[in-house]
Amino acid sequence: MDSTLAARTLGASTEITTAALSGEDPDAVLRLVVRRAAELAGADLGLVMARAGDGSLTVEAAHGADEPANLPDPFEPVGLVLSARSAAARVARSGIPIVVDDVVTDPRTAPFVPRELRRYGPFAAAPFGTRERRLGALTVYRRRGGAPFTPATVEMLTAFAAQAGLVLVLAEGTLAREQIGLYEERARIARDLHDVIVQRLYAAGMQLDLLARRPARKLARPDTMRLAEAIDLLDATIADVRAVVRTLRNPDPAPVTPADLAESARLEVGTAGELLGFEPSFEVLGNLADVPVSVADHARAALREALSNVVRHSGAHTVGVRLRRDAAGLELTVVDDGCGIPRGVTRRGLEHLEQRAEQAGGHCRVSSSPRTGTTVSWRVPLPD
Repeated sequence: MDSTLAARTLGASTEITTAALSGEDPDAVLRLVVRRAAELAGADLGLVMARAGDGSLTVEAAHGADEPANLPDPFEPVGLVLSARSAAARVARSGIPIVVDDVVTDPRTAPFVPRELRRYGPFAAAPFGTRERRLGALTVYRRRGGAPFTPATVEMLTAFAAQAGLVLVLAEGTLAREQIGLYEERARIARDLHDVIVQRLYAAGMQLDLLARRPARKLARPDTMRLAEAIDLLDATIADVRAVVRTLRNPDPAPVTPADLAESARLEVGTAGELLGFEPSFEVLGNLADVPVSVADHARAALREALSNVVRHSGAHTVGVRLRRDAAGLELTVVDDGCGIPRGVTRRGLEHLEQRAEQAGGHCRVSSSPRTGTTVSWRVPLPD
């Protein structure tokens, strides 16, 4: 390889290394790789192809294919799939480069050249990646009648493809480590928000509500309304924080697992226990593995509302919570031995419970009396 070409190759490799390890978008890095390869090789077309599980190659980035002045029938090669038996696929598997004068007529390449590439003649392919991690192939083409690629050009292309592939493999490792660190930080923030901030907001709302209802401290109507507005604002803030927690814990949408639903319900029960002064019983029956996210969210909100009513109004000495999954769906039951629902108490909380059930296609029943306490039975169907 002559000194000028070597210097240009080194400069291109340095540029790609800087882009890849600085966190540049992977697609942009691939486009840079193929552009520089085509320029260094003096090619009319350059392609970066990635290996699939079946050995075929898919074009991930291209350069030089859309010059309308020279190509009367231009095409966009990105996404083009080459057979596992093609010359480029063999190079990707074996790690051995290949060069031919005419890709259409040479018996080593001719049988599996896609129609879109038959306008080209001189062809060279080099393995892209490392010996341990063969990503695919880097190929260059010249139009029919163009000069064949020289051995020096093929040597350069092979060295360049190996260097660029190594950089991308290293960048993948760096990105993976950064993502792990990011997910750990997101999990820590979510844990702090849920275990500290939400619980404090919840407790503050309960205390304000108890203050507003304390007979010995009758408040003027404007003050009562302000307290009610503050409680509503806290409830809305809790809902917003919980939504943030869900996003932080699930950066990629995924089904809620049994542990997610059961654990969040357990935390709700624990918070209510702190305000009641005793721990309610809590029971989970059945497999919650396939409870849809939307239903799980409704169930958590219904449990929070039911326990809020218990803390605010019941004066109960015992409280029991049960989540049960059966053939008919998901059922939430909250039972207390308190004074029942007092007359004149707003039905806003009960209406929320009913609305949540209806939105999920179910129903909510509340039975209450001063003698037996209150039982909330909230049930929704689940998809087959």
